[in-house]
Amino acid sequence: MNDIYTKYLQNVNISRCEALGRYIADTGDTVRGAAKVFGVSKSTVHKDITKNLKQENYTLFCQVAEILKTNKQERHIRGGLATRDKYINIRQNKFDNTAP
Repeated sequence: MNDIYTKYLQNVNISRCEALGRYIADTGDTVRGAAKVFGVSKSTVHKDITKNLKQENYTLFCQVAEILKTNKQERHIRGGLATRDKYINIRQNKFDNTAP
């Protein structure tokens, strides 16, 4: 089991949605990143955060909603950087393979 996952679920009384909310609030991670850490799907994370967390812990929900809003506003930038890096690596590999 993942160390981060166990860190957030040490308290038996905490639910998965609250553990996800605390993780995202502490790290500022994305839904995709939290899904990888907790071993659940992105749709499960999103539903836990937007629906279940709102009912269980509204103050934590507000913190997480702000982080998700920021991540959503920045996602096109992250995608552009990933595409740029992809083509830089392709170009680099092309020149490495042609060198004697």
